[in-house]
Order: sequence, then C-alpha cells, then structure tokens
Amino acid sequence: MTSTTAHHARHTDPAARHVSVLSTGADLPGDPIDNATLERVCGPLPDDLLQGIEVQRRHWVVDPFTGAHRSGTAEMATNAARQALRRAGLEAAEVDLLVMSTASPDNPLPAAATLVQERLGLERCAVMEFRAGCVGAVQAMDTARRLLADGTYRTALVIGAESISPLLAPVYLGGDPHKVRMRDRLTVYTFGDGAGAAVLRAGQEGSAAASGAAPSVFATQCLGGGRKPGMLVVGGGTDTPLAEQQRRRRLMDIRLDIPGTASFGPKVFVAGLRDMLDRSGLAMSEIDACVLPEGNAEYFSKEFEEAGLGADEYESLQKNIVENLDAVGATGSAAVPLALDEGWRTGRVKPGDTVLLLAIEASRYLYAGLTLTWEAGWSESPAAPRA
Repeated sequence: MTSTTAHHARHTDPAARHVSVLSTGADLPGDPIDNATLERVCGPLPDDLLQGIEVQRRHWVVDPFTGAHRSGTAEMATNAARQALRRAGLEAAEVDLLVMSTASPDNPLPAAATLVQERLGLERCAVMEFRAGCVGAVQAMDTARRLLADGTYRTALVIGAESISPLLAPVYLGGDPHKVRMRDRLTVYTFGDGAGAAVLRAGQEGSAAASGAAPSVFATQCLGGGRKPGMLVVGGGTDTPLAEQQRRRRLMDIRLDIPGTASFGPKVFVAGLRDMLDRSGLAMSEIDACVLPEGNAEYFSKEFEEAGLGADEYESLQKNIVENLDAVGATGSAAVPLALDEGWRTGRVKPGDTVLLLAIEASRYLYAGLTLTWEAGWSESPAAPRA
C-alpha cells in the first residue's frame, strides 16, 4: 500500500475553515448490568469466553428481567447531544448540521436523527443519518467535518447511538436460563446500549491554513464483499414476506459468525491501520491516542501480529489505545464516540494530541479511520458560551 498523503501535509485550499471538536457527550441507560445478573437470566458463560470478550458491565435500554423498554435510541442520542452542547457552551439553536449513525433506529422512518432534532427543539436543521454499526460514527464525523470545512455549515452535532438489548432479551425471556444456547449467551453477554456525541465547529474562511494543524485524514473500505457477513441482524426487513418472518421463533435476531470474526476481524483492523498510517504519513509512535471500539479484547488483539502488525507497532498501539469495552460492552455506532468521551474525561485525550479514530465492523468487514488534532481541554464546568 503506498502513501497517498505527505507526512504532516499542509492544507491546500486557501479558503478552507479550521474545524475543531469542541466537546463530547455520552449517555448510558439505566444502572450497569454485571455478568452475575446475566447469569441469572440466561445462564453462565464459561470463564474462558468471559475472559475473551472482556465485557464486565453493560447498560441496556430494556429491563433485563422483564424486557420492558426504559429508554430508546433517539432518547439516548438526545441526552448525549445535550451534554456535549452544555460542555461546549452552546445552545441547541446554534446547530445547523446534525449527522447521526445507528443500526437500531426507533422506526425505519423517519430517521432517528430527525427525532433528535425534534427533541432539541430545532424546527429547521440539516440532517443526515448513516445506517451502520461501529464504522458509522467515524464516517459521520468525517462527513460533518468536510461540510464545516468548506463553509456549507458552521456548527455540527455528530452522534452514534445504538439500542441492541431489545434483540437480546427475547433470547432468554420466558425460558429456562440453563437451556439458552451457548452461542446465544455469548451474544447476550457481548452487547450493550448507549450513545455518544461530539460538537464540531468551523472557524473563519482561511483559518485551516492559518491554524498550523495537520489536515485530518479519512479512509474507509469494505473488505467483505466476497465473504458471508460476520454479523447479521435478521428480521424486520423486506427480504422475506412479513407473514413468513412472523412464523420464526423470534421476529428479529442477531447472528454472529464467531470463527470468522475472530480470524478475519484482526486482518481488517490491520488493513485499516495500515491505510490510515500510509495516508497520514504518521508512524504508530506518533499517534497519541488510538480510539477503538474493542481494541483490547483478547480474542481480537491476540491475532494482530499474525495479521501483519509488527512487534514495535503492536507495543506502540497498546500504549495509546483508548477504549472502554469492559465497562459498556460492544455498542455498535456508539462505540467510538463513547470511548472518545471517556478518553477526554479521563485525560487520555488532551490538547495537542494526534488522535486516530479507527473502527472496524463485523457486519461485512468494514473499517473507517479519521485523524484529528485534539484541542479541547477537559473541565467539569460547562464552557462559557462561544461567540
């Protein structure tokens, strides 16, 4: 793979606007659900599998004992957006672009992003939505960044939100926990719900070149065009007559190709990492924070070297990984923004850092990466209103 962008390249468009991430926000529904709670409702998971997925807690929009819904995708997204706006010192009315990613919208239509728009009280707003999992939030971030940089809009909200638990509870509700199939238990233990948001703002015309910051670099690709999906959500679509879908044991279901994701997933990650390093001209050691959905999961990281990641690169990667899989589970579109929010709050992402957002998605083996120069300093108090 050849480099497509010179190392620390300058902005070439004299009119481009500098785009800053002002703040982030997050929302996790309800109290954390530990593994002991899940053992009560769907049976135990062997220690080696628990250790492999590394998820210790997760948050669900549904009650794990009754399946009752206590929140939803648009509600979590709105909560995360409000927190991000409050931290940025901005009013919702200042947002003129809202870009969201989710694979679990409240309804097929209207787009969940328009429900967030409504809850924020925005009668008019540019709205875009990506139907995706982990990669969607990174794709959304870059789309917003470009539309701010070229002057189309000035202030953007980027949100990733996911409600996966409504598909998980039917796996075990009303049955004997010890009769739940092991592969279904693994799915139940793996996933969580949540939402993460970021506020982006553009400077004046020409400010990109004047800022002195390296330009952001983006890449995305699907490597699974010739492979069966690593993750498939079945049901609720138009591929099969509704009457036929209703005869299934569960109307909707998540199916994981566990061997496929374990063997091919790391190859996708390394391909994405290589692409981003080549395009940006950066060495792994020059990245201060690599924000990932699940970079430390044993079943995933142990395959990196075999997939082509050198020992020195792997060591650098381990030092700068920012992720929170153990505390929130696999959260799809919310994964990268939730990890970014935690990284910012805990000081792992700080002003001056070169940040790489890198997501891979098992659905069809996609990756998406974006480099940023971080500027926002963390403060417990909301920022003063910005002009």
